Amino acid sequence: MTTPETITVERMDGAAAAQAEDAFTLVYAEAFAEPPYDKTSDSVDANFRRFRSQVRKKTFSAALARTGDGEPVGIAYGYPLSPSTGWWDRLITPVSDELRREDGRRTFGLMELAVRAPWRRLGVARRMHEAVLADTTAERVLLNARPDVEAAQAAYRSWGYRKVGEAHPWEGAVLHDVMVLDLGAPSGQP
Repeated sequence: MTTPETITVERMDGAAAAQAEDAFTLVYAEAFAEPPYDKTSDSVDANFRRFRSQVRKKTFSAALARTGDGEPVGIAYGYPLSPSTGWWDRLITPVSDELRREDGRRTFGLMELAVRAPWRRLGVARRMHEAVLADTTAERVLLNARPDVEAAQAAYRSWGYRKVGEAHPWEGAVLHDVMVLDLGAPSGQP
């Protein structure tokens, strides 16, 4: 079995992540094929059509975890939310204008974080999370998480995330918890 020390985490911009799309797809397809996600090949294909658009954003940030022999074991990626993001509009209970205020820099949206089953509970997700956020100047991180995936929920809470609402992130999606991690004041501010 791979030990945590033999797993490397590589930070990537959009161009590098695009070059590694096969590795991202492999991890995503395997991690989300299991219950309760039960992603099909069609939903994986749809996700990676979005991925191809997302990696073109100049602010895109990703992390890819691999074993010592190069096998992909985990992915994380996201980017700052635009002022016109629809993320907050999907909440079932509205939140304050101050919470939903976006300016293109305030909030980093963590789109995906996944680790293949044999490499879970080794700290890989935490390392990727830290890597993908390493250069962010955002005040906070926003993500959607299924409430029925206890391990992910526990990890997010232990990292400091708090639930701010619930949403159906896309048409036909089950209800997800909307969670925020406060990173502190942006650089240059007290």
